[in-house]
Amino acid sequence: MKQFFSILFLFIFCFGYSQKKTLQTKKLTSENITIDGKFDEEIWKTTPEATDFIMFQPDNGKVIPENKKTIIKVLYDNDAIYIAAKMFDNEPDKILREISQRDDFGTSDLFGAFINGFNDGQQDFQFYVNAADGQADCITTDANGEDYSWDAVWKSKALITDFGWTVEMRIPYAAIRFSGENKQTWGLNFFREIRRDRQKFTWNFIDSKIGTFTQQAGILEGIENIKPPTRLFLMPYSSFYINANSQQKTIGTLKGGLDIKYGINDAFTLDAILIPDFGQTKYDDQILNLGPFEQQFNENRSFFTEGTDLFSKGNLLYSRRIGGKPINRPQITNDETITDNPANVNLINALKISGRTKGGLGIGILNAVTEKTYATIENKITNETRKQELQPLSNYNVLVLDQRFRKNSSVSFINTNVSRNGSFRDANVSALAWDLNTKKNTYNLSGDFKYSYINYLEDKHGIATTFNFAETSGNYRYSFGGDLVTKEYDNNDLGINFETNYYSIYGNANYRILNPTKYFNSFKLSTNLYTQFHKETGKLQSNSININVNLDTKKNHYVGFGVNLNPQETYDFYEARTAEDYLIFPKNYNAWVYISTNYNYRFALDFNPSYAIFNETKRRTYEFSLGPRYRFNDKFSMNYNFEFQRRNNNKGYIDSIDDDLNSATPDAIIFANRNVVTYGNTLSGKYSISSKMNFNLAVRQYWSFAENKNYLSLQKNGRLTDYINYTDNKDSSFYSWNFDLSYSWWFAPGSQVSVLYRNNAANFERNINKDFDKNVTSLLNNDALSHAFSISVKYFIDYNSLKSKS
Repeated sequence: MKQFFSILFLFIFCFGYSQKKTLQTKKLTSENITIDGKFDEEIWKTTPEATDFIMFQPDNGKVIPENKKTIIKVLYDNDAIYIAAKMFDNEPDKILREISQRDDFGTSDLFGAFINGFNDGQQDFQFYVNAADGQADCITTDANGEDYSWDAVWKSKALITDFGWTVEMRIPYAAIRFSGENKQTWGLNFFREIRRDRQKFTWNFIDSKIGTFTQQAGILEGIENIKPPTRLFLMPYSSFYINANSQQKTIGTLKGGLDIKYGINDAFTLDAILIPDFGQTKYDDQILNLGPFEQQFNENRSFFTEGTDLFSKGNLLYSRRIGGKPINRPQITNDETITDNPANVNLINALKISGRTKGGLGIGILNAVTEKTYATIENKITNETRKQELQPLSNYNVLVLDQRFRKNSSVSFINTNVSRNGSFRDANVSALAWDLNTKKNTYNLSGDFKYSYINYLEDKHGIATTFNFAETSGNYRYSFGGDLVTKEYDNNDLGINFETNYYSIYGNANYRILNPTKYFNSFKLSTNLYTQFHKETGKLQSNSININVNLDTKKNHYVGFGVNLNPQETYDFYEARTAEDYLIFPKNYNAWVYISTNYNYRFALDFNPSYAIFNETKRRTYEFSLGPRYRFNDKFSMNYNFEFQRRNNNKGYIDSIDDDLNSATPDAIIFANRNVVTYGNTLSGKYSISSKMNFNLAVRQYWSFAENKNYLSLQKNGRLTDYINYTDNKDSSFYSWNFDLSYSWWFAPGSQVSVLYRNNAANFERNINKDFDKNVTSLLNNDALSHAFSISVKYFIDYNSLKSKS
């Protein structure tokens, strides 16, 4: 008999769970729903239920215990859908409920509703509420994962009860997308995480053997004849800034502007910013950059991060180019000095249009205009000043057409264009990208073809292409592919790209468990191979083998470790900073470990040491990071992270000697044998009065120096030889300090007051002072620090609320 029930359960698991569940909804007519988490309106009593949740992680396919059953109901009217979630827990006093700010789950139990208005398995609008009554939302695709920079305006309420906890949600149609048909069929799934057990459940079963999440949703039926309101939202804002430093008097500035969101139709939305204000964006984590490439920064401006999944197609957009540093540098004579050299170009305005038709065609249009930018130069003898144009009036455009089909595949066309007024460089890049999956999501074929063109000033044409094939299901998975990039390919006017003129091949094989074992909740073993060749000469530029293991223990501690092997000398065509020269890079081997203890505990620790050896005398690199964190209570927590890196006998470019300025090749390329040491300290903390009112602290101290021991000359064969005639001081020391203390209050849906105090300082020197305390304290005084205090108010206005009052 026991064997019979085992076979029966296996049959249900294999065939029953593969069927999509269906939930019927009911329409509200006259009764109003109060979002209070109590479900005491009469209509809730007769609304159909969604039950029988199935575990997604860690024990994929296991039925939720009866003492933790979950019951969900859905209603709708002409304005929104309403969701009631009742989550039972036999130990309600153990429900974790850390209070956190928006889009931060905290250490809390969690409920989520995943909605796909087109039921095409391509894109979910996900809405979360945690047990501390906090909200989070994101757009999710299988290709790009979860995008939490997207924010919608919706209502929710969570309550802890004697049987567990409840959530009630009101999600307006303006927050999602769906077709204009009279009879709607939506993709729908519900999610629950029991945080203390690190167990995640979904209403419709998500089979982890299949490499897709969004295509395994259930179905919501019953929505008919709805008449969504006009989707027009106005977000006026006003900001007041006080800035002060030792070089200028205290200055107060008042700014104001307007963001607009307009629903062009059921599927497409226009976003526009008029008179942008990015004064409260997060500071950049600058480093001592000794390499041949620019430092890449994260995008912190909300307009360029919210709902930009379409614009990430083809990886052609690096939005920090818009409003970034000017394309030219000031040119001065010996008698002149620069009195004003803008670090960034001001943005005049920007807009984007994005959405997707019922037939699966996604359209994205992004446009931004930046102003003409000048440097001010003063003659030291006559005291006369002049203006030098660093960047003209510039227009940035992105167009994306993304056709989805068969619910799991897409082909995209992407074009980026930068037009600069006058005789300045213009650029255009086009790409065709594809992401193709078999019907059962077991295999994937992806890749792209890109073409770049720089205008007549340079008349440069280039191509880049990539191809990848992968098995994406089961315990054993693999992938392989290759890249080709020509020497003239250049997408850096609106994108970012470091390496050109190469071709590469790569492969991956991995094994993972899909259900917990006696010792692990999860386990993955991966092997990666990568080989790159210089396109023109065929010289080996990279040849690496990586083996790593990642696992979760039964007590939910995360452990990772691995080795990176580079068993052959390679040729670096970038470090020399010329078109033809190269540096032979030695064989090297690296090992690393990463440990992260369970964040459910009040005290947790992240620890990540690594060690690398090179096939050169005494050339070694060792580094580690240590990050303790402590949650004092559900309102207050602090995280600290210390990073240290030391590169002994590192070899790097420092200068070129050229007696003939008209020569294309320098007489000597000077390298240094140097020790590079880096220290980093970061402290972050939060105190949450409620889920809508939070204080946040972010402090970063950074110091890195490169101390040259002796000088070397790069030979034409790529080897380095001693160079004893060089006498310039090219030691480098960069240290910086950033301090942010902020207060945020969401006083109404979509409306926020933000108060920020910031101070920062940085210094670069050729003389290295190894007194750590002095390097820190030298920045913590009024002569070095710049101070900023700001108050910003943003108010959300729904056009329909104005219309109803008129």
